[in-house]
Amino acid sequence: MESRQIRNFSIIAHIDHGKSTLADRLLEVTGAVPRRQMKEQFLDTMELERERGITIKMQPVRLTYHQQGEDYELNLIDTPGHIDFSYEVSRSLKAVEGVVLLVDATQGVQAQTLTVLSLAREQGLAVIPALNKIDLPVARVEETRAEIVKLLGCQPEEVILVSGKTGAGAEALLAEIVRRVPPPKESRAETKQAPSTGSGQARALVFDFEYSNHKGIIVYTRVLDGELKKGDHLIFIAAGEKFTVQEVGIFSPAKKTVGSLSSGQIGYVVTGIKERGQAKVGDTLTKVSAPLPAVPGYALSRPVVWASLYPADQDADGGGRDDFTLLRQALERLNLQDAALSFEEEYSGALGRGFRAGFLGMLHLEIITERLKREFGLRLVIATPTISYRITGKKTGQTEVIYSPHLFPTETKDKQIWEPWISAQIIAPHHYLGQIIPLLYDHEAVIGATDNFGDDRTVISLEMPLRELMRHFFDQIKSVTAGFASLSYELIDERPAEVTRLDVLLNGELEAAFSRVVPVGRAAREAEEIADKLAELLPRQLITIKIQVTGLGRIIAARSISALKKDVTGYLYGGDITRKRKLWEKQKKGKKKMQARGTVNVPHEVFLKMMKVD
Repeated sequence: MESRQIRNFSIIAHIDHGKSTLADRLLEVTGAVPRRQMKEQFLDTMELERERGITIKMQPVRLTYHQQGEDYELNLIDTPGHIDFSYEVSRSLKAVEGVVLLVDATQGVQAQTLTVLSLAREQGLAVIPALNKIDLPVARVEETRAEIVKLLGCQPEEVILVSGKTGAGAEALLAEIVRRVPPPKESRAETKQAPSTGSGQARALVFDFEYSNHKGIIVYTRVLDGELKKGDHLIFIAAGEKFTVQEVGIFSPAKKTVGSLSSGQIGYVVTGIKERGQAKVGDTLTKVSAPLPAVPGYALSRPVVWASLYPADQDADGGGRDDFTLLRQALERLNLQDAALSFEEEYSGALGRGFRAGFLGMLHLEIITERLKREFGLRLVIATPTISYRITGKKTGQTEVIYSPHLFPTETKDKQIWEPWISAQIIAPHHYLGQIIPLLYDHEAVIGATDNFGDDRTVISLEMPLRELMRHFFDQIKSVTAGFASLSYELIDERPAEVTRLDVLLNGELEAAFSRVVPVGRAAREAEEIADKLAELLPRQLITIKIQVTGLGRIIAARSISALKKDVTGYLYGGDITRKRKLWEKQKKGKKKMQARGTVNVPHEVFLKMMKVD
């Protein structure tokens, strides 16, 4: 098919605005899926996606659309809507020329709508606005259309009215995609250093990949120049890994082998590579014999939050099971399917061997840990999620990045500490501002502009430390606004941080697993909470347990758990009191000796409850 008949596009929107449901209707209208095989969220193949009703992993599909005597090849990429997966959206946008900006008519423009629109505009993509869920009785069609017109500066008639549930407007939307999304062009002209056109040259962008036990790494590609086919000798430019193409194909929506992929088309390439780390999202494929330069300007993912993962049982059981090895293999397998997951091995004296893993956000963390439990049968201890801090010596200038709280320096007078900050936008009804503003100040936010948006909503722009976002900020915003607020954010820079490390001493011995980094102004309150929780969770033992929470160079909070008492004279009946006194004295000396050398036994369940992700 000629490139003038190809249209590559994505559907982008705020979470729960109906992207996957609309994609289902487009599959039906174009006949990509027979009606008898159709099911809800057809492109959401992961069990967790269908269970939660959200898209986690982008999914491409080729549609064939007939209009005015011509057939068009429409390559759709269905993208996630949650803020954690904005990186997935940015990857898909590199492979397309246009987007459908979908807005829920019952909710209006939301914060994530602004974020994904900004991503599309940065790429210079054609934007087709569409208003979804117009069939619902509570749909605010005219109000929401006015919001879109104000946001895009378009005409009201340019907003396509659709219903993902009934299919209304699906045909009109497909016609607009053909009319307004430009056909793909070869990218060689945009790259000054690229060689002149040659029939043996080819180049393709890797925007995703997956792993197959039989076929190895399968990369999802957008062909930018030339043609790819079975038997071609290709190289990953960034990784330097060479391979022979075993198969090329398209998504229809199941994988379907084809003879070749030509410029402008989206499909997959089977590499046969089975080693982790060889394929990277954003890498460029080109021919070994006639290489073209790498595609510039592709942003790589960056972990936002970190959490330590430990197997609950690290000893091989009767069947020879070693959960640490299984956890490592499981993470390696997931990393072959999820380019944004990163991990490295670490050791905790309390919990043994585990992994420090990086995630795109709290939902990403939740999804990965749930998959580890479901797909690999692992029982996990998940440490409290943290962020990374950059520490620079004021005199030496040496810099190190700290991911684990117990490695954070206790003395920071001669050090400068930097922490990541975010830029965020909140859209909420006007009358909730009185509840939102105090909450923002409590989370150290710097409030910028507040603008009216629509008839009764306000957009609040702000900046705040990333650590405060993780302190249940989104849940609290939803709570004070009765669920009507929406939030989007992005990392912007690093700024000086006034934070300190809190340590827990049990009878004078440091328990590194309980260490955490907190703001100086909140250190006393957090220390009291830690001490109270430990005093409640730790079981009484034969020795007195002294709980001390230290920070800022002193003991901030302390609690004590009295020792268990045993009646050593219970078997005596009457008689001389001196015999009882001898037994009591002997018990007293024994307790002193035990207290002097005794260490506190912290049950595994206590670690689990103290480190549990709420």
